[in-house]
Amino acid sequence: MTDTGTHRRTPSTATFTSRDPATGRPLAEHPVHGPEDVARAVERGRAAGVRWAALPAARRRAHLLSWKRLLASELDAVAASVAAETGKPLQDAELELLLTLEHLSWAARNAGRVLRGRRVRPGLPASNQSASVVHRPLGVVGVIGPWNYPVYTPMGSIGYALAAGNAVVFKPSEYTPGTGVLLARLFERAVPGFAGLFTVVTGAAGTGAALAASGVDKLAFTGSPGTARKVMEVCARSLTPFLAECGGKDAVLVTADADLDAAADAIVWGALGNAGQTCAGVERVYAVRAVHARLCDRVVERARALRPGTGPDAAYGPLTMPGQGDVVRRHVDAALAAGAGAPLGGTDAPGSADPAEPSGGPFVAPVVLVDVPEDCPAMTEETFGPTVAINAVADVDEAVRRTNASRYALGAAVFCGSRREGAAIASRLRAGAVSVNSVLGFAAVPALPFGGSGDSGFGRIHGAEGLRAFTAPQSVTVRRFAPPVDLTSFATPSAAKARAVALTRWLHTRR
Repeated sequence: MTDTGTHRRTPSTATFTSRDPATGRPLAEHPVHGPEDVARAVERGRAAGVRWAALPAARRRAHLLSWKRLLASELDAVAASVAAETGKPLQDAELELLLTLEHLSWAARNAGRVLRGRRVRPGLPASNQSASVVHRPLGVVGVIGPWNYPVYTPMGSIGYALAAGNAVVFKPSEYTPGTGVLLARLFERAVPGFAGLFTVVTGAAGTGAALAASGVDKLAFTGSPGTARKVMEVCARSLTPFLAECGGKDAVLVTADADLDAAADAIVWGALGNAGQTCAGVERVYAVRAVHARLCDRVVERARALRPGTGPDAAYGPLTMPGQGDVVRRHVDAALAAGAGAPLGGTDAPGSADPAEPSGGPFVAPVVLVDVPEDCPAMTEETFGPTVAINAVADVDEAVRRTNASRYALGAAVFCGSRREGAAIASRLRAGAVSVNSVLGFAAVPALPFGGSGDSGFGRIHGAEGLRAFTAPQSVTVRRFAPPVDLTSFATPSAAKARAVALTRWLHTRR
């Protein structure tokens, strides 16, 4: 949660300016919400959430599907907001919205089934009891969202938390506040009887810290590992449960029998799409040495044809966050200084590939690195730019070892001639999600959980696990009849208890 943008304070309120990342021109003014504003939003959410949680699951489903339909009808407006605030091409923003609609629809339609109470076997000692588990809403869920996918990513928490019966207070990134405000405005139109159920607070680091300290019943965060640690420290003071998605350093493994054209096409899209600003995007490639050179040629050929910019022919837009170009430059320069090669790009890569665009600035041309030492930042730190490093390995075993050596473990991909062998390789990876013969295939499947481990964070969104993540399981037993020997009563004779213990012990020695 970095405090950025233009801020100014008047006697009554403070505001900040959102800007077009490509040109720096102002887009809109937004309030800086402080602790009192956040506390009021949480209080309103708690009141509305009581009524929302009391609804039958079918009613909540109907309301959320109304919101989904309104988002679909207003897709042009929402996509335009995303494109303006992130700088990504409009078609990329539209794709983000399409995936969001799929996830919201799945959460709404499946929450009742996934979260309904279920009976469990009580076991022999409690055979006189019936036992069940129910999933209760937490109450108010706080969501701190990212700027790179300002609808799809936070909606993996917002939509699922609402479907599970919770209220939500959402703090969008200070780079994309208008998109968050628009989402809440459309929710109010679609679900008019629940004012305060889904509220947006805007601002930068201070607003996020206030939300973490506000007494929400869970906080879902997307951002860097360093910021996650700071937010988690705040949550720890009140033992607020915390869900963290903190990015990745995702790898693609390419075997000797892989379809190299398909692998190259996927690698280029996964590495350069959205200017490389994708938490589960491709940053590392490990190709078996027999095909490494041919794969590199194919990747370079495809990447060379791509141009960053703002026009209709641009493949991707600017780096959204100021200063990210310096990170990209540092990673590329360090790799080259350590002996890596750059068949495409290099030290001159940052800057526009279009002479009509201003030189340098937020546009970064594609960079392909090869033979990068494994201890270089380009292999160990999240670059979050349009670069990819392709290293040769002796065999699949070495590729798996190098992939798993990263402190990140979010996503990965395997390209292999055999789908069965590809799945077997996937099972050896630490990554929380793996695609075989595609990249990011899991992102389009709402029923699949998403999340990682290590510096990629912990907890899961999406799928049944994502719905349950925003509930508290409650165990219930109901006594059906008095047991022959009541082991939880002082009135039961010691001899009867001893016989029961002996019988149970005898049974367990023979099972």
